[in-house]
Amino acid sequence: MAVVDTEQQLAWERRQRPRAAVAAILAAILSLVADLWTTQILRDAPKGGFLDSLQHATQPGGIGSTQSLRTPYFEFIHDHSTPLVLANVVKGVGYVAIAWALTFLAAATRARRAQLARPVLYLVLVGAVLSAVAGIAFWAGYTGAVNTFLDGPHTVDRAADAGKGTLLLMAQLIGLAGQLLLAIGFVFVSLNAMRAGLLTKFMGILGCIIGVLVIIPLGPLPIVQAFWLVAVAALLFGFWPSGMPPAWSSGKEEPWPSQSELAQKRRAGVEARRAARGGQPAPEPAASAPAASAPAPSGPAAPARSRKKRKRR
Repeated sequence: MAVVDTEQQLAWERRQRPRAAVAAILAAILSLVADLWTTQILRDAPKGGFLDSLQHATQPGGIGSTQSLRTPYFEFIHDHSTPLVLANVVKGVGYVAIAWALTFLAAATRARRAQLARPVLYLVLVGAVLSAVAGIAFWAGYTGAVNTFLDGPHTVDRAADAGKGTLLLMAQLIGLAGQLLLAIGFVFVSLNAMRAGLLTKFMGILGCIIGVLVIIPLGPLPIVQAFWLVAVAALLFGFWPSGMPPAWSSGKEEPWPSQSELAQKRRAGVEARRAARGGQPAPEPAASAPAASAPAPSGPAAPARSRKKRKRR
């Protein structure tokens, strides 16, 4: 990339970085609040007992025209339809904020690392928008189906049809596509941002884990995702404990050193500090040959030494 392009890219990043940081914070707060809000609402929902359902199944004749045991649950959903839809609207806004933060990070990464394909910039945006639309559409369609069920006979057949509407099916398909695109975006952006030196290795690996958890919910995704987004916001604001990674100021790819390179750098630093203090160890002396045994004195020297010994006595 030319020098002029690098300067323009860095100037654009300085303008957009605070906005992306705010978007990351909003995404963390709104997504976590929406999930906790929905969980709090549905926690008090009545649940049909297994024994009651088994008793219905063992009755003679068809059960399609009997009273559905899901009626109390549908009545609960009807009474709480507005909070449920609003919670998903909040979550949808959180998805848009995630797209803003990740798209900025993807653009900054691609300016330093051409290996990141341009379509990845749009994966997160499209995935987030589809996920937001799907969540709102699902709960709007589900509450509408529940209201339709409550307006007529509360039978088992009509209760089963309440979850089979066209809008609900389309919302589920759109949501699945959106989550898949969002997960791919998380993995590719985090991995390439780490390789470009914009994210630390810990943040890059954690972002990839979040991408996996979006598709396979094996852990507390809302908490891990909120932590990652707040950490990204802190980095973009310049509040990172070890300082901003060099790639943000150089505009070039700054790969993180390997473990052997870090060890070599630490050794060089120790030797430099030791030399500055004047305490550099001297080179080890060469091993000298053992001194040869002196020949026994002979001739006139021997009597002289013996006379000295007699005088000392």
